[in-house]
Amino acid sequence: MSPLADDPARFVEDALEGFVDLYRDQVRLVPGGVVRAVPAPRSQVAVVVGGGSGHYPAFCGVVGPGLAHGAVVGNVFTSPSTADAVSVGAAAAGDAGVLMITGNYAGDVMNFTLARDELRRRGVDAHFLVVTDDVASAPADEVDKRRGIAGDLVVFKAAGAAAAEGASLDAVVAAAEHANARTRTLGVAFDGCTLPGADAPLFTVPDGVFGLGVGIHGEPGIGEVPACTASELAGLLVDRLLQERPEGAGPRVAVLLNGLGRTKYEELFVLWRAVRARLDAAGLEIVQPDVGELVTSLDMAGCSLTLVWLDDDLERWWTAPAQTPAYRKGALPVASDAAGAGDAARDAAVDDAWPTAPAAAQDTGPQVLDDADADEAAVVVDALRRVADVLADLETRLGRLDAVAGDGDHGRGMLRGSRAAADAAAAAAQDGHGAVACLQDAGHAWADRAGGTSGVLWGAGLAAAADALAARPVGDPTARVAAAVRAGVDAVATLGKARPGDKTMLDSGEPLAAALEAAATAGDALDAAWAGALDAGRTAAAATADLRPQVGRARPLAERSVGTPDPGAVSLVAVLAAAAGRDPEEGVASEVLPAAPVHGHDDGAAAPDQTHEGEQR
Repeated sequence: MSPLADDPARFVEDALEGFVDLYRDQVRLVPGGVVRAVPAPRSQVAVVVGGGSGHYPAFCGVVGPGLAHGAVVGNVFTSPSTADAVSVGAAAAGDAGVLMITGNYAGDVMNFTLARDELRRRGVDAHFLVVTDDVASAPADEVDKRRGIAGDLVVFKAAGAAAAEGASLDAVVAAAEHANARTRTLGVAFDGCTLPGADAPLFTVPDGVFGLGVGIHGEPGIGEVPACTASELAGLLVDRLLQERPEGAGPRVAVLLNGLGRTKYEELFVLWRAVRARLDAAGLEIVQPDVGELVTSLDMAGCSLTLVWLDDDLERWWTAPAQTPAYRKGALPVASDAAGAGDAARDAAVDDAWPTAPAAAQDTGPQVLDDADADEAAVVVDALRRVADVLADLETRLGRLDAVAGDGDHGRGMLRGSRAAADAAAAAAQDGHGAVACLQDAGHAWADRAGGTSGVLWGAGLAAAADALAARPVGDPTARVAAAVRAGVDAVATLGKARPGDKTMLDSGEPLAAALEAAATAGDALDAAWAGALDAGRTAAAATADLRPQVGRARPLAERSVGTPDPGAVSLVAVLAAAAGRDPEEGVASEVLPAAPVHGHDDGAAAPDQTHEGEQR
């Protein structure tokens, strides 16, 4: 990627500011993303889409009449936070409810599910749906595990068109579900993508092969095929997608040939020529095909092919007019979507959304109970400051681990979250609040600032730990700490729907919590209890190298993940070691978190302030 950034850490904020300035007649900025500048009628169902940045035109580029009413914008390749999704959903929603749509990724699922529930508590009829079009990421009998990639646009388009027709929320949800069930995509990479500020790609493709089955978050392909001509690639993509033709599907199809960022239009035109011939030979009738950059992966070299088996409803929605900053189809009736313009209630809706910065502590917990509570608050703040400092040191190495089978953002997300948590706890303590309120505010801030899967899980864990501290009277410190850690681990398990053995943070968190509980039962002093617990957690984190991921973004690349410890399991031990005031290396041994690229593949080093490194196995 070209180095057009002032500060890589602010890449998303700066890009969004430029985008909104360019298209101010079509979109306006709200906390967490964008909504239409001219609101739709309040009687129209709102369609809110979203996910991480790095996919333009998805997601903010498809906000406009006939398509989305709002887009939630996360960090590069990272799910937006729950707070951001609530903010945009509240700003976009009228009186008919809101449908929120994302790709099928763990962080998006958790954050948008929580956002849906929060919007419902606020009186907004909200639904949430995930796109599952990627045929490479799971077999046909496990469709619910498939990723959402370029087929996102198809589902967004069907939902937006149905909403523009005046359909009810249930009918708009049904339209999106129907489009998803009829959409299949397969992608191929010629080279990996590089994140802003990094000097090497997340992965590379060896000479003489293509990476088949790539995602849109910098994940390498599920497998490799010999490099080939455009006609041969067209045959490979078309034939694979035709194998998944839905039962009873007719001959009419919508087709998207999508460039992933670096494969440009002339190359796509050459490939389209071959794809068209292959589809014609199969007896299919093509309806308004789209060729271009639709759902990208930064500067990845590659493309994807999407087939949508149409029926009368899907064809009507697919061909319906739309007008957005990055996607246009047909011609809209004059002023067709302006009935809600100037609606003060709509403009004020965002005022009821969650704040994008941590709220002051006055609403999150009691004032200091006594001197001991004030002292404990200071301990919490100091612990979180140490955590943030340690994660700053480990950022690049955690990114290397995550890049093996994921998108390499774990180190940066953990750093952003921990810094926000430390700042929020310090502000709460400064305002005179105790340890419980400090932890509550820290959890909210971590989830909001980090986004992604780890952000929402750490936020839930800290909030649960705070509740445990509030519920348990001051007494034996080992038992008190053990109860807080156990509550946090259990909250992560419940929200993440994972179990030990799934290759997640629970694989180190569960044995660490159990060791603390055993030490408390035995009457061990806190220092000795921490030493034993961290040893158990470190051993368990190292053992995750032998596991195959069962959940999360690494699951489709399970084979690639074998041999590398889980970054979440490793970072959990590092965090708790730092919180306990112990040497981080006690929680993270060099053989678990190497300073050199994992598996000895030296494709280049990430920039000092980045979490990403190219990795090819």
